[in-house]
Amino acid sequence: MLALSHYNSSAPLLLPHVANDSGGKVEVRAAVEGLSHHENLTFEEPTAGGAFIVILSMTLGIISNIVALFILVNAYSLQRRRSKATFLLFATSLVITDSIGHVIPGALVLRLYLSGAARPQYVNSSDGMCQFLGGSMVFFGLCPLFMGCAMAAERCLGVTKPLLHSSLVTKRRAKICLSIIWLAALSVALLPCFQLGSYTYQEPGTWCFIKVLSDTKEVDVAFVVLFSGLGLASLAVALVCNTISGLTLVFARLRRQPGSHHSAKSHDIEMVVQLVGIMVTSCICWSPLLIFGLMSVIHSYTGTIGHSLSYYETLMVMGVRLATWNQILDPWVYILLRRTVLRKIYLIAKCQAGLRGTILGRWEPSSFPSSEKNDVDQV
Repeated sequence: MLALSHYNSSAPLLLPHVANDSGGKVEVRAAVEGLSHHENLTFEEPTAGGAFIVILSMTLGIISNIVALFILVNAYSLQRRRSKATFLLFATSLVITDSIGHVIPGALVLRLYLSGAARPQYVNSSDGMCQFLGGSMVFFGLCPLFMGCAMAAERCLGVTKPLLHSSLVTKRRAKICLSIIWLAALSVALLPCFQLGSYTYQEPGTWCFIKVLSDTKEVDVAFVVLFSGLGLASLAVALVCNTISGLTLVFARLRRQPGSHHSAKSHDIEMVVQLVGIMVTSCICWSPLLIFGLMSVIHSYTGTIGHSLSYYETLMVMGVRLATWNQILDPWVYILLRRTVLRKIYLIAKCQAGLRGTILGRWEPSSFPSSEKNDVDQV
Protein backbone atom coordinates (compact mmCIF):
# COMPACT_ATOMS: atom_id res chain seq x y z
CA MET A 1 0.00 0.00 0.00
CA LEU A 2 2.71 2.46 0.89
CA ALA A 3 6.34 2.51 1.90
CA LEU A 4 7.27 4.04 5.22
CA SER A 5 10.71 5.43 5.81
CA HIS A 6 12.77 5.01 8.94
CA TYR A 7 13.11 7.91 11.30
CA ASN A 8 15.21 8.36 14.40
CA SER A 9 13.32 9.99 17.26
CA SER A 10 16.19 11.84 18.88
CA ALA A 11 15.66 15.47 17.91
CA PRO A 12 14.45 17.56 20.86
CA LEU A 13 11.09 19.29 21.02
CA LEU A 14 11.00 22.99 21.81
CA LEU A 15 10.17 23.60 25.45
CA PRO A 16 7.74 26.39 26.33
CA HIS A 17 9.07 29.61 27.81
CA VAL A 18 9.06 29.31 31.59
CA ALA A 19 8.87 32.18 34.00
CA ASN A 20 11.47 32.32 36.76
CA ASP A 21 9.12 31.71 39.68
CA SER A 22 7.37 28.92 41.52
CA GLY A 23 4.61 28.82 38.97
CA GLY A 24 7.24 28.38 36.31
CA LYS A 25 8.60 25.33 38.14
CA VAL A 26 5.19 23.76 38.00
CA GLU A 27 5.02 24.49 34.25
CA VAL A 28 8.43 22.93 33.71
CA ARG A 29 7.38 19.80 35.57
CA ALA A 30 4.17 19.57 33.54
CA ALA A 31 6.08 20.06 30.28
CA VAL A 32 8.58 17.33 31.16
CA GLU A 33 5.83 14.93 32.13
CA GLY A 34 4.04 15.67 28.87
CA LEU A 35 7.19 14.98 26.90
CA SER A 36 7.65 11.67 28.68
CA HIS A 37 4.35 10.56 27.18
CA HIS A 38 5.17 11.85 23.69
CA GLU A 39 8.87 11.19 23.37
CA ASN A 40 8.45 9.67 19.92
CA LEU A 41 6.84 12.71 18.34
CA THR A 42 10.22 14.09 17.23
CA PHE A 43 11.80 13.38 13.92
CA GLU A 44 15.09 13.71 12.15
CA GLU A 45 15.25 15.09 8.67
CA PRO A 46 14.82 12.34 6.06
CA THR A 47 17.91 10.95 4.38
CA ALA A 48 18.55 10.19 0.72
CA GLY A 49 18.94 6.50 1.57
CA GLY A 50 15.44 6.40 3.04
CA ALA A 51 13.95 8.02 -0.05
CA PHE A 52 15.74 5.42 -2.18
CA ILE A 53 14.10 2.62 -0.15
CA VAL A 54 10.66 4.18 -0.71
CA ILE A 55 11.23 4.46 -4.46
CA LEU A 56 12.65 0.93 -4.65
CA SER A 57 9.61 -0.48 -2.86
CA MET A 58 7.22 1.32 -5.21
CA THR A 59 9.18 0.16 -8.26
CA LEU A 60 9.18 -3.45 -7.09
CA GLY A 61 5.45 -3.36 -6.47
CA ILE A 62 4.68 -1.82 -9.85
CA ILE A 63 6.83 -4.31 -11.76
CA SER A 64 5.37 -7.29 -9.86
CA ASN A 65 1.80 -6.20 -10.55
CA ILE A 66 2.49 -5.51 -14.25
CA VAL A 67 3.99 -8.99 -14.73
CA ALA A 68 1.08 -10.66 -12.91
CA LEU A 69 -1.44 -8.58 -14.86
CA PHE A 70 0.14 -9.62 -18.17
CA ILE A 71 -0.09 -13.30 -17.18
CA LEU A 72 -3.71 -13.01 -16.02
CA VAL A 73 -4.93 -11.02 -19.03
CA ASN A 74 -3.27 -13.48 -21.40
CA ALA A 75 -4.82 -16.45 -19.57
CA TYR A 76 -8.23 -14.73 -19.51
CA SER A 77 -8.18 -14.13 -23.27
CA LEU A 78 -7.43 -17.82 -23.94
CA GLN A 79 -9.77 -19.28 -21.33
CA ARG A 80 -12.92 -21.04 -22.49
CA ARG A 81 -14.18 -22.50 -19.19
CA ARG A 82 -16.66 -20.12 -17.57
CA SER A 83 -15.69 -20.93 -13.97
CA LYS A 84 -12.03 -20.33 -14.70
CA ALA A 85 -12.84 -17.12 -16.60
CA THR A 86 -14.80 -15.81 -13.59
CA PHE A 87 -11.90 -16.56 -11.28
CA LEU A 88 -9.47 -14.79 -13.64
CA LEU A 89 -11.80 -11.77 -13.77
CA PHE A 90 -11.67 -11.49 -9.97
CA ALA A 91 -7.91 -12.08 -9.94
CA THR A 92 -7.25 -9.46 -12.61
CA SER A 93 -9.38 -6.93 -10.72
CA LEU A 94 -7.47 -7.72 -7.54
CA VAL A 95 -4.10 -7.14 -9.22
CA ILE A 96 -5.29 -3.85 -10.76
CA THR A 97 -6.58 -2.68 -7.39
CA ASP A 98 -3.33 -3.71 -5.70
CA SER A 99 -1.34 -1.83 -8.32
CA ILE A 100 -3.31 1.40 -7.92
CA GLY A 101 -3.29 0.96 -4.14
CA HIS A 102 0.48 0.74 -4.22
CA VAL A 103 1.06 3.76 -6.45
CA ILE A 104 -1.34 6.38 -5.04
CA PRO A 105 -0.60 6.07 -1.29
CA GLY A 106 3.06 5.41 -2.06
CA ALA A 107 3.34 8.65 -4.05
CA LEU A 108 1.73 10.62 -1.21
CA VAL A 109 4.06 9.05 1.34
CA LEU A 110 7.04 9.85 -0.87
CA ARG A 111 5.87 13.46 -1.12
CA LEU A 112 5.59 13.67 2.67
CA TYR A 113 8.99 12.09 3.00
CA LEU A 114 10.73 14.45 0.60
CA SER A 115 9.07 17.47 2.21
CA GLY A 116 10.46 16.50 5.62
CA ALA A 117 7.39 14.71 7.05
CA ALA A 118 4.69 16.25 9.19
CA ARG A 119 6.10 18.36 11.99
CA PRO A 120 5.52 17.18 15.57
CA GLN A 121 2.89 19.84 16.18
CA TYR A 122 0.83 18.47 13.29
CA VAL A 123 0.81 14.87 14.49
CA ASN A 124 -2.69 13.86 15.63
CA SER A 125 -4.08 16.59 13.36
CA SER A 126 -5.20 16.46 9.75
CA ASP A 127 -5.33 18.33 6.45
CA GLY A 128 -6.64 17.64 2.96
CA MET A 129 -3.76 15.41 1.92
CA CYS A 130 -3.93 13.47 5.18
CA GLN A 131 -7.64 12.88 4.67
CA PHE A 132 -7.03 11.57 1.15
CA LEU A 133 -4.10 9.39 2.22
CA GLY A 134 -6.01 7.95 5.17
CA GLY A 135 -9.04 7.25 3.01
CA SER A 136 -6.83 5.61 0.39
CA MET A 137 -5.31 3.34 3.00
CA VAL A 138 -8.71 2.22 4.22
CA PHE A 139 -10.13 1.78 0.71
CA PHE A 140 -7.16 -0.08 -0.77
CA GLY A 141 -6.89 -2.09 2.43
CA LEU A 142 -10.46 -3.37 2.43
CA CYS A 143 -10.73 -4.01 -1.32
CA PRO A 144 -8.17 -6.87 -1.49
CA LEU A 145 -9.59 -8.45 1.65
CA PHE A 146 -13.15 -8.30 0.29
CA MET A 147 -12.04 -9.65 -3.09
CA GLY A 148 -10.09 -12.50 -1.53
CA CYS A 149 -13.20 -13.41 0.47
CA ALA A 150 -15.45 -13.27 -2.61
CA MET A 151 -13.03 -15.36 -4.66
CA ALA A 152 -12.81 -17.99 -1.90
CA ALA A 153 -16.61 -18.16 -1.60
CA GLU A 154 -17.02 -18.45 -5.38
CA ARG A 155 -14.48 -21.28 -5.58
CA CYS A 156 -16.02 -23.08 -2.60
CA LEU A 157 -19.39 -23.05 -4.37
CA GLY A 158 -17.76 -24.22 -7.60
CA VAL A 159 -15.99 -27.14 -5.93
CA THR A 160 -18.79 -28.32 -3.63
CA LYS A 161 -21.85 -27.45 -5.75
CA PRO A 162 -20.73 -27.25 -9.41
CA LEU A 163 -24.24 -27.39 -10.87
CA LEU A 164 -25.50 -24.61 -8.61
CA HIS A 165 -22.37 -22.63 -9.38
CA SER A 166 -22.88 -22.92 -13.13
CA SER A 167 -26.44 -21.59 -12.81
CA LEU A 168 -25.67 -18.75 -10.38
CA VAL A 169 -22.22 -17.43 -11.26
CA THR A 170 -21.88 -15.48 -14.51
CA LYS A 171 -19.48 -12.82 -15.74
CA ARG A 172 -22.18 -10.18 -15.40
CA ARG A 173 -22.88 -11.10 -11.79
CA ALA A 174 -19.16 -11.23 -11.07
CA LYS A 175 -18.80 -7.66 -12.37
CA ILE A 176 -21.75 -6.59 -10.21
CA CYS A 177 -20.08 -8.22 -7.20
CA LEU A 178 -16.84 -6.35 -7.91
CA SER A 179 -18.75 -3.07 -8.15
CA ILE A 180 -20.41 -3.75 -4.80
CA ILE A 181 -17.02 -4.52 -3.23
CA TRP A 182 -15.48 -1.26 -4.47
CA LEU A 183 -18.58 0.70 -3.39
CA ALA A 184 -18.60 -0.88 0.08
CA ALA A 185 -14.90 -0.15 0.63
CA LEU A 186 -15.36 3.42 -0.61
CA SER A 187 -18.32 3.93 1.72
CA VAL A 188 -16.23 2.91 4.73
CA ALA A 189 -13.31 5.09 3.65
CA LEU A 190 -15.58 8.16 3.31
CA LEU A 191 -17.14 7.88 6.78
CA PRO A 192 -14.86 10.59 8.25
CA CYS A 193 -16.34 13.02 5.72
CA PHE A 194 -19.57 12.66 7.70
CA GLN A 195 -17.81 13.08 11.06
CA LEU A 196 -17.99 9.34 11.70
CA GLY A 197 -14.36 8.87 12.65
CA SER A 198 -11.26 10.80 11.63
CA TYR A 199 -7.85 10.45 9.97
CA THR A 200 -4.68 11.88 11.50
CA TYR A 201 -0.95 11.90 10.84
CA GLN A 202 0.71 8.95 12.50
CA GLU A 203 4.17 8.46 13.95
CA PRO A 204 6.67 9.17 12.39
CA GLY A 205 4.66 11.75 10.42
CA THR A 206 4.91 10.07 7.00
CA TRP A 207 1.48 8.45 6.84
CA CYS A 208 -2.13 8.98 7.86
CA PHE A 209 -4.60 6.55 9.30
CA ILE A 210 -7.63 6.34 11.57
CA LYS A 211 -7.16 8.15 14.88
CA VAL A 212 -6.22 5.42 17.36
CA LEU A 213 -3.70 6.81 19.83
CA SER A 214 -4.85 10.12 21.32
CA ASP A 215 -8.04 12.10 21.89
CA THR A 216 -10.07 9.13 20.68
CA LYS A 217 -13.83 9.40 20.87
CA GLU A 218 -16.67 6.94 20.54
CA VAL A 219 -16.86 7.48 16.77
CA ASP A 220 -13.13 6.74 16.41
CA VAL A 221 -13.51 3.49 18.32
CA ALA A 222 -16.53 2.55 16.19
CA PHE A 223 -14.63 3.38 13.00
CA VAL A 224 -11.64 1.23 13.95
CA VAL A 225 -13.92 -1.61 15.07
CA LEU A 226 -15.76 -1.43 11.74
CA PHE A 227 -12.55 -1.37 9.67
CA SER A 228 -10.76 -4.10 11.61
CA GLY A 229 -13.92 -6.15 12.04
CA LEU A 230 -14.66 -6.19 8.31
CA GLY A 231 -11.05 -7.07 7.51
CA LEU A 232 -10.77 -9.88 10.05
CA ALA A 233 -14.21 -11.23 9.10
CA SER A 234 -13.16 -11.36 5.44
CA LEU A 235 -10.02 -13.30 6.35
CA ALA A 236 -12.04 -15.70 8.52
CA VAL A 237 -14.60 -16.38 5.77
CA ALA A 238 -11.81 -16.91 3.22
CA LEU A 239 -10.11 -19.36 5.61
CA VAL A 240 -13.30 -21.39 6.07
CA CYS A 241 -14.14 -21.45 2.34
CA ASN A 242 -10.61 -22.38 1.26
CA THR A 243 -10.44 -25.11 3.88
CA ILE A 244 -13.71 -26.62 2.63
CA SER A 245 -12.55 -26.38 -1.00
CA GLY A 246 -9.18 -27.93 -0.24
CA LEU A 247 -10.59 -30.82 1.78
CA THR A 248 -13.22 -31.50 -0.88
CA LEU A 249 -10.56 -31.75 -3.58
CA VAL A 250 -8.29 -33.93 -1.42
CA PHE A 251 -11.08 -36.39 -0.58
CA ALA A 252 -12.18 -36.50 -4.23
CA ARG A 253 -8.61 -37.26 -5.29
CA LEU A 254 -8.17 -39.98 -2.68
CA ARG A 255 -11.43 -41.67 -3.73
CA ARG A 256 -10.40 -41.66 -7.37
CA GLN A 257 -9.44 -44.96 -8.87
CA PRO A 258 -5.80 -45.19 -10.06
CA GLY A 259 -5.54 -44.79 -13.80
CA SER A 260 -8.67 -42.67 -14.15
CA HIS A 261 -8.32 -39.06 -15.22
CA HIS A 262 -10.44 -36.04 -14.43
CA SER A 263 -8.57 -33.15 -15.98
CA ALA A 264 -11.36 -30.73 -15.13
CA LYS A 265 -10.36 -30.96 -11.48
CA SER A 266 -6.91 -29.63 -12.33
CA HIS A 267 -8.43 -26.19 -12.85
CA ASP A 268 -9.96 -26.32 -9.38
CA ILE A 269 -6.65 -27.43 -7.86
CA GLU A 270 -4.79 -24.53 -9.43
CA MET A 271 -7.38 -21.96 -8.34
CA VAL A 272 -7.60 -23.25 -4.76
CA VAL A 273 -3.81 -23.31 -4.44
CA GLN A 274 -3.69 -19.69 -5.59
CA LEU A 275 -6.49 -18.72 -3.21
CA VAL A 276 -4.65 -20.31 -0.30
CA GLY A 277 -1.58 -18.31 -1.30
CA ILE A 278 -3.62 -15.09 -1.37
CA MET A 279 -5.19 -15.90 2.00
CA VAL A 280 -1.87 -16.68 3.70
CA THR A 281 -0.32 -13.50 2.28
CA SER A 282 -3.27 -11.38 3.45
CA CYS A 283 -3.27 -12.93 6.91
CA ILE A 284 0.45 -12.31 7.41
CA CYS A 285 0.40 -8.80 5.99
CA TRP A 286 -2.92 -7.43 7.24
CA SER A 287 -3.74 -9.19 10.52
CA PRO A 288 -1.09 -7.26 12.54
CA LEU A 289 -2.40 -3.82 11.49
CA LEU A 290 -6.03 -4.82 12.04
CA ILE A 291 -5.28 -6.24 15.50
CA PHE A 292 -2.85 -3.51 16.55
CA GLY A 293 -5.38 -0.86 15.55
CA LEU A 294 -8.03 -2.44 17.77
CA MET A 295 -5.61 -2.76 20.67
CA SER A 296 -4.40 0.84 20.35
CA VAL A 297 -7.81 2.50 20.12
CA ILE A 298 -9.25 0.49 23.02
CA HIS A 299 -6.35 1.36 25.33
CA SER A 300 -6.41 4.98 24.20
CA TYR A 301 -10.16 5.36 24.71
CA THR A 302 -10.12 3.70 28.14
CA GLY A 303 -7.15 5.83 29.22
CA THR A 304 -4.94 2.84 29.97
CA ILE A 305 -2.33 3.57 27.32
CA GLY A 306 -0.26 5.68 29.74
CA HIS A 307 3.49 5.30 29.33
CA SER A 308 2.94 2.64 26.65
CA LEU A 309 2.20 5.23 23.96
CA SER A 310 5.55 4.74 22.25
CA TYR A 311 5.01 0.97 22.34
CA TYR A 312 1.68 1.22 20.51
CA GLU A 313 3.13 3.73 18.05
CA THR A 314 5.81 1.18 17.22
CA LEU A 315 3.17 -1.54 16.77
CA MET A 316 1.19 0.62 14.35
CA VAL A 317 4.30 1.41 12.27
CA MET A 318 5.19 -2.29 12.15
CA GLY A 319 1.63 -3.14 11.14
CA VAL A 320 1.47 -0.68 8.25
CA ARG A 321 4.90 -1.75 6.98
CA LEU A 322 3.70 -5.35 6.85
CA ALA A 323 0.49 -4.27 5.11
CA THR A 324 2.65 -2.53 2.49
CA TRP A 325 4.05 -5.89 1.43
CA ASN A 326 0.61 -7.26 0.57
CA GLN A 327 0.52 -5.41 -2.76
CA ILE A 328 4.05 -6.61 -3.55
CA LEU A 329 3.53 -10.28 -2.64
CA ASP A 330 0.01 -10.80 -4.03
CA PRO A 331 1.14 -10.70 -7.70
CA TRP A 332 3.75 -13.39 -7.06
CA VAL A 333 0.97 -15.77 -6.07
CA TYR A 334 -0.21 -15.73 -9.69
CA ILE A 335 3.33 -15.67 -11.07
CA LEU A 336 4.63 -18.65 -9.07
CA LEU A 337 1.51 -20.74 -8.39
CA ARG A 338 0.46 -21.39 -11.97
CA ARG A 339 -0.12 -24.96 -13.09
CA THR A 340 2.96 -24.85 -15.30
CA VAL A 341 5.09 -24.03 -12.26
CA LEU A 342 3.16 -26.36 -9.93
CA ARG A 343 3.67 -29.25 -12.35
CA LYS A 344 7.42 -28.68 -12.40
CA ILE A 345 7.55 -28.43 -8.60
CA TYR A 346 5.56 -31.66 -8.32
CA LEU A 347 7.88 -33.52 -10.68
CA ILE A 348 10.98 -32.32 -8.85
CA ALA A 349 9.53 -33.17 -5.43
CA LYS A 350 8.34 -36.60 -6.60
CA CYS A 351 11.73 -37.37 -8.11
CA GLN A 352 13.63 -36.25 -5.02
CA ALA A 353 11.40 -37.90 -2.44
CA GLY A 354 10.78 -41.12 -4.37
CA LEU A 355 7.04 -40.95 -4.00
CA ARG A 356 6.25 -43.43 -6.76
CA GLY A 357 3.91 -46.16 -5.63
CA THR A 358 2.74 -44.29 -2.53
CA ILE A 359 -0.64 -42.70 -1.95
CA LEU A 360 0.75 -39.42 -3.23
CA GLY A 361 1.22 -41.15 -6.55
CA ARG A 362 -2.45 -40.48 -7.18
CA TRP A 363 -1.57 -36.85 -7.71
CA GLU A 364 -0.12 -37.47 -11.15
CA PRO A 365 1.59 -34.73 -13.13
CA SER A 366 -1.54 -34.71 -15.29
CA SER A 367 -3.22 -32.97 -12.35
CA PHE A 368 -1.40 -29.85 -13.43
CA PRO A 369 -1.53 -29.77 -17.24
CA SER A 370 -1.02 -26.52 -18.98
CA SER A 371 -4.37 -24.72 -19.12
CA GLU A 372 -3.76 -23.78 -22.72
CA LYS A 373 -1.72 -25.48 -25.41
CA ASN A 374 -0.11 -22.16 -26.17
CA ASP A 375 0.79 -21.57 -22.55
CA VAL A 376 4.43 -20.73 -22.11
CA ASP A 377 6.42 -19.47 -19.19
CA GLN A 378 6.11 -15.74 -19.15
CA VAL A 379 8.48 -15.49 -16.21
